[in-house]
Amino acid sequence: MIIESLRSLYNRDLNKLKTEIESYQNEDVIWKTDKNISNSAGNLCLHLVGNLNTYFGAELGKTGYIRHRELEFSLKDIPRAELIEKISATIIMVDDVLSQLTSEDLEKEYPLIIFEEKMTTGYFLIHLITHLDYHLGQINYHRRLLDIY
Repeated sequence: MIIESLRSLYNRDLNKLKTEIESYQNEDVIWKTDKNISNSAGNLCLHLVGNLNTYFGAELGKTGYIRHRELEFSLKDIPRAELIEKISATIIMVDDVLSQLTSEDLEKEYPLIIFEEKMTTGYFLIHLITHLDYHLGQINYHRRLLDIY
């Protein structure tokens, strides 16, 4: 049951991320920062894709993904279509990984120590959806503040 709930929530929220990036009227604004907004929507999007491909893909799905976290915040002006492709591929990867997990897998220790202590895979997957949603909210706010028609 929890795996199906996670699949539903990740699918919903990653599709919402795609919708947010598609909703910018002016594509250039995706990469804009202003005053106290230090991360653009584009960089937050790259960060979310990198984060999920690392912790879902590389660790649980053994995809071979190699993260370059510093580029998630330094790359600029990637076309919207490329961001959407990255999100779409991440949606598929996350769902594939979740569909292969069992309830027993969620009770196992996550393979990496992230927060200086051990945790179950289930706990970490719940953390990752809250991380996704935190940045999704930032992207939504960024768009509504800076994407002036």
